[in-house]
Amino acid sequence: MDFTKTPFYVFVIIIVLLLYIEPIDSSRLKIKPSYIDNNEENPSENNHLVTNLPGQPDVNFRHYAGYVTVYQKNQRALFYWFYEASSLPDEKPLVLWLNGGPGCSSVGYGATQEIGPFLVHTNGGGLKFNPFSWNKEANMLFLESPVGVGFSYTHTSTDFDNLGDEFTANDAYEFIQKWFLKFPTYRNRTFYIAGESYAGKYVPELAELIHDRNNGSSLYVDLKGILMGNPETSDPDDWRGLVDYAWSHAVVSDETHKIIRDSCDFNSDNTWNNPDCSQAVDEVLKQYKEIDIYSLYTAVCIANSTKNGSGSMEVMFKSTSKMMPRIMGGYDPCLDDYARSYYNRPDVQKALHVSDGVLLRNWSICNLTIFSNWADSKPSVLPIYKKLISAGLRIWVYSGDTDGRVPVLSTRYSLNALGLPIIKPWRPWYHEKQVSGWYQEYKGVTFATFRGAGHAVPIFKPSSSLALFTYFLQAQSLPSAR
Repeated sequence: MDFTKTPFYVFVIIIVLLLYIEPIDSSRLKIKPSYIDNNEENPSENNHLVTNLPGQPDVNFRHYAGYVTVYQKNQRALFYWFYEASSLPDEKPLVLWLNGGPGCSSVGYGATQEIGPFLVHTNGGGLKFNPFSWNKEANMLFLESPVGVGFSYTHTSTDFDNLGDEFTANDAYEFIQKWFLKFPTYRNRTFYIAGESYAGKYVPELAELIHDRNNGSSLYVDLKGILMGNPETSDPDDWRGLVDYAWSHAVVSDETHKIIRDSCDFNSDNTWNNPDCSQAVDEVLKQYKEIDIYSLYTAVCIANSTKNGSGSMEVMFKSTSKMMPRIMGGYDPCLDDYARSYYNRPDVQKALHVSDGVLLRNWSICNLTIFSNWADSKPSVLPIYKKLISAGLRIWVYSGDTDGRVPVLSTRYSLNALGLPIIKPWRPWYHEKQVSGWYQEYKGVTFATFRGAGHAVPIFKPSSSLALFTYFLQAQSLPSAR
């Protein structure tokens, strides 16, 4: 077209139309609820800033919550809750916290009951401030993983058929990569992974994945170390420690213990094919149903136990599986109820960007279906320990010494199997001039106990667990003098 021959009045009309036509609002082209995240289209962290959380105490730090899509094709998204450090967040490291189960919520346990800045009130109606929150020392990131846990979801049902250790590690790695895109100021931050219980497998498995992919990834993760509490580590050692601990703490008889020692080969894939072994282990679990296996000397939640009729724990046996029997729980079931009441409130879900406050997500603290169907579990992560030690990563393990589920004996058996040289022999460590526990430094691993603490150590020893966390981040030995 020859524009030199276009009449002048045509240009005038075009200019007038451009001035008066309303620009197209791109947001109308694709309706997207504010609580559904698409990391690639909406990279800003501000849309996940939590501003009106019901019952929240006043604090001087920011926190964020929402979804990160880890696999767009299957519409698979993981929920996180991130708290900036309460002071100097730009100068402090980033720590990812994972709870285990498998199938239990890091928000419901780690953030809500243990080390987060906000703890749920006993009636589930609000929050109280935790003076021993770990965000005093680090920027804390809590992840509900894998999909099906807490608020995390998938729109592809076959994903649930594939859940296991490897699936969980890969999704967690993808989450980290995309989370750094959303929070680019943390991309080069010193990074640690921490967790407890079954996360004793999650944590080293994810650390290994990061270590391996750092060589070729465009998004390098500055991983410096891992920290694990009462961790499942090696199935044979964990089970041997469980039964020895039960016997040494007068939970079972000498006769039952002797049968187990004589008839159970915990290194075998066919451990439970021996009827003497199975019956004796059944007796151990039967006695533990009368008390709280996760904290031997505290009372059980009678109201909750009566309601579900299962005592203080759930036990899953699969005689056809090579996996060791799984034992569900690890936390105060009364506290679980308080968290469930709070996170299923419409105003809470809206504040955390998981729903619009009308169409709610059903939040539970543990997903029993995931727990019972878990098939892919490494029998031991000790080979990963060796690999990470060779890579120079800092590895600390701690153990509450009144936990019967993953007792201090299990962890000692597992660490002894590594055959590491001892740098500092067994000695007490102190907090506020009292013996907090004992510790030993190996070449590559520090192991510490907490005197009088159960499975979830920070619930029982909030001040001293924060102290240990601080020494871990600073790579300092625990204090061995008053």
